[in-house]
Amino acid sequence: MILCCGESLIDMIPTDRADAFTPHVGGSVFNTAIGIGRQSVEVGLLSGVSTDLFGRQLEEALEESNVDTSYIIRSERPTTLAFVNVSADGVTYTFYDENTAGRLLGPEDMPSSLPKTVDLLFFGGISLAAEPCADAYLGFLQRNKDNRLVMADPNIRCSFIANESRYRDRLGDLFSCCDIIKISNEDLEWLDPSERGTDKKVQNIISQGPEIVCLTLGSSGVEVYDRSGRLFVTLAPEVQVVDTVGAGDAFNAGLLVGLDRMEAKSKERLSSLPVTQLEGAVAFATAFATDTVTRPGSNPPWDFKV
Repeated sequence: MILCCGESLIDMIPTDRADAFTPHVGGSVFNTAIGIGRQSVEVGLLSGVSTDLFGRQLEEALEESNVDTSYIIRSERPTTLAFVNVSADGVTYTFYDENTAGRLLGPEDMPSSLPKTVDLLFFGGISLAAEPCADAYLGFLQRNKDNRLVMADPNIRCSFIANESRYRDRLGDLFSCCDIIKISNEDLEWLDPSERGTDKKVQNIISQGPEIVCLTLGSSGVEVYDRSGRLFVTLAPEVQVVDTVGAGDAFNAGLLVGLDRMEAKSKERLSSLPVTQLEGAVAFATAFATDTVTRPGSNPPWDFKV
């Protein structure tokens, strides 16, 4: 099983009326789990979820997309809300996250152990920045990373970073535990705003632990790096883009599905995976994400084939 660990929330999407919003299930890690579940790959979500009406909406969506909810941590605290603003400059978010079911998770809430059937862990999103849950997830990762493949996507949201120095240190600890990092070019520039080249910035991440880094470039595709440098570039298919919300999450889901289908969900298998097979998994992930942006909202396809 792939266990996705991190936030689930409600995206409040503006309607045609200026003063109205429609609630949609979301959250980076939640979206990744949904995308995996829709490909008939065994997946679960470890997340703090409210028992309120929005929490029930989240759990119903997980069950509809074949995501195991047995790792959900339920409480009566409210659900995180993200009000979405779409403009010519892109998508921005205003979060309401104080004292929520997801944010207030502590180390004592995390599972004490995991069965061997959980062979891959995924982390990401605002759950790596919002405290105290960020430290709870990191501690959980550090206790359970051995003999499991680990992937993460920082998906940096600056509005959640209360202490930048502590957040950067946490990301360093995260990178040291991971085998695969997916990062957008915007997030890479935030991590390293220096004038040095992209290759050196990526190699700095790899030097901290990961085997592979996937640098996503929006419509320009994906660059994939290992310790030797840039391995290859995968271009994104040309499509009519409707909505880019959730595109990165769909890439994460697609890559993990691709690795699952290649039976490459182990550290040993990833380290020996031929470049051509890794290219195939990245091509699938890129096509999966590209298909997702042809529909409004984060709505990954079912049973997708290239």
